[in-house]
Amino acid sequence: MGRKVFVVGVGMTNFEKPGRREWDYPDMAREAGQGALADAGISYDQVEMAAVGYCYGDSTAGQRALYEVGVTGIPVVNVNNNCATGSSALYLAKSFIEGGLAECTMALGFEKMERGSLGIKYTDRAIPMQWTFEKMNAKRGFTAAPPAPQMFGNAGREYMELYGVKPESFARIAEKNHRHSAANPRSQFRDVYTLEEILAAPMVHEPLTKLQCCPTSDGGAAAILASEEYVREHGLADRAVEIVAMSMNTDFPSSFESDSDMRFVGFDMTRDAARQVYEQSGHGPEDVDVVELHDCFSANEMITYEGLGLCGEGGAAELIDSGAVTYGGRWVVNPSGGLISKGHPLGATGLAQCAELTWQLRGEAEERQVEGARRALQHNLGLGGACVVAMYEKASLA
Repeated sequence: MGRKVFVVGVGMTNFEKPGRREWDYPDMAREAGQGALADAGISYDQVEMAAVGYCYGDSTAGQRALYEVGVTGIPVVNVNNNCATGSSALYLAKSFIEGGLAECTMALGFEKMERGSLGIKYTDRAIPMQWTFEKMNAKRGFTAAPPAPQMFGNAGREYMELYGVKPESFARIAEKNHRHSAANPRSQFRDVYTLEEILAAPMVHEPLTKLQCCPTSDGGAAAILASEEYVREHGLADRAVEIVAMSMNTDFPSSFESDSDMRFVGFDMTRDAARQVYEQSGHGPEDVDVVELHDCFSANEMITYEGLGLCGEGGAAELIDSGAVTYGGRWVVNPSGGLISKGHPLGATGLAQCAELTWQLRGEAEERQVEGARRALQHNLGLGGACVVAMYEKASLA
């Protein structure tokens, strides 16, 4: 661990269905980036380095996007780490400050997506998730369902087989997140559904119905990071939220050597990244008030409860069934509505999580505010080998 790093400004567009309005990725970047600068109360010429994340775009699209915010000659690094792209950009922007290369940085993420489920873009070269697909196919075969819900649905099936979990428990996760999103004006979906409606929605890949799957989305998000010296010098202590610990890792041998559907989709990455964050921060899950985790499908939220240590082995269904992960419970998980309902523009997701947790710790989350929130946990996962976990605290810089 190097120098302390603080989030001093965040910005985010609405997350929207692809094609719903006439805008392009530079428009998303301008809106999110200018919003983060305004939130911090600084100008773009004070930003010394930037990391820009996106999955679907040409090389240097990050520069084109950032030029909408300013053209100042700073280093701009493009980041592509599948669904963990936004938090990977955040990790890099934090590292610039932590390592003493800069005092103030920006992490920006955006995605302009196509409608429909994600598919394979390049068919004339090796598929990044080839090893994972081969393992999954050998165990359960491939169906006509899109690959992502198959992979995470199979992880849910394994959890059901191991611990006797019922489909209703997965549906309760979706019910919770759709309900939470009703209070989020930036959410792609704001409809509330009953448990029965979620269970009755079209089946995508058992146990996942359509309302338990994240949508494709357009949108952008950004964060301004600063060193402690910068925060003090510019009088930003009242806006500052400290990233007290952050870990990023890739797959382990167990991801490919085991015969576990949960490990195929990154359970071990989650568990190890969380362990590192708890060790770095000196705080465990019992010290956290609010969590934004990667619920691309309800099955992944289920297994991530265990991966983050919110429960013991086989205890995830009890958390959701008992109400422990919503308002009035032990934690509030995905107060934003999560990926399932807020939306999932890949490059922006991790930075939208950062924005939500920053607002929560500042007490600025309006109707979805978690009362008394002082410490927060972020989890962002990218298939193919990327997981980022971070711990945030309201800064004490008196």
